[in-house]
Amino acid sequence: MSPSENTPENKQENGTAAARTVFLLAHTGRPAAIRSAELVVRGLLRSGIGVRVLRAEAADLPLPAEPEIVEDANPECLDDCELLIVLGGDGTLLRGAELARASGVPMLGVNLGRVGFLAEAERDDLDKVVDRVVTRAYEVEERMTLDVLVHNNGTVVHRDWALNEAAVQKVSPERMLEVVLEIDGRPVTGFGCDGIVCATPTGSTAYAFSAGGPVVWPEVEALLMVPISAHALFAKPLVTSPTSVLAVEVQPHTPHGVLWCDGRRTVELPAGARVEVRRGAVPVRLARLHHASFTDRLVAKFALPVQGWRGAPH
Repeated sequence: MSPSENTPENKQENGTAAARTVFLLAHTGRPAAIRSAELVVRGLLRSGIGVRVLRAEAADLPLPAEPEIVEDANPECLDDCELLIVLGGDGTLLRGAELARASGVPMLGVNLGRVGFLAEAERDDLDKVVDRVVTRAYEVEERMTLDVLVHNNGTVVHRDWALNEAAVQKVSPERMLEVVLEIDGRPVTGFGCDGIVCATPTGSTAYAFSAGGPVVWPEVEALLMVPISAHALFAKPLVTSPTSVLAVEVQPHTPHGVLWCDGRRTVELPAGARVEVRRGAVPVRLARLHHASFTDRLVAKFALPVQGWRGAPH
């Protein structure tokens, strides 16, 4: 999907191109983010593209006077923006994903952290990022999300969502969490464990990866269920249809647990609670600069050893 096909910024009114605005979100606690934000803002402003930033972040950034300042990070602050540029590590990128999902504005991530699978560029690519934004040389893809419901005594007590994963975890370090897993209304197995990760393909390289789950290519539509330190013979990662409904029931006799969505939002799970996870109704839109395969991205991000590879015979 090309931005020239579906963004209002690319339309013309009365023969004049509409003004373009980009929202910038940065982790200003990182010196690298401050330097990077200044480079991006100055580059965009020189090219006639407006920049909007949060007041709390603008105070920490040595920016020129031209950026537009907004008070609060909410979906409305991205009104009329064609792109959300996020500078930071995984936590900042997930914070940006919350705004991107709620507003429908594509997110372009620049990794200033360690792995940064959600990021499209690294800090050394800032000049290229600015150039691609100015020339609209990027494409937009949609990433699957999760919708999460928490039931207690037959009543929905919490609704949430996740881009990477919804994780049911134990709270007490000395006792396991007793759970029963369910797929599409049928029980699969039960055991004691440290937790269960329900993930998207995007999240397969995040928490689910650390728990021993499979790496799933982003274009594969599927849901993952990955046990964490399960005390059981059958506790393998499960990969299901994208239309499946995954459920984790916390047993009534076990200590209470906790639900984490993308490691950012949490709610307590009393004994007997039931967590249902299904494909999200609203995706997150990511701006892409590169056509490199996910295989190459995987090798680069994890510094995988590929020396000796000769490729297919000619």
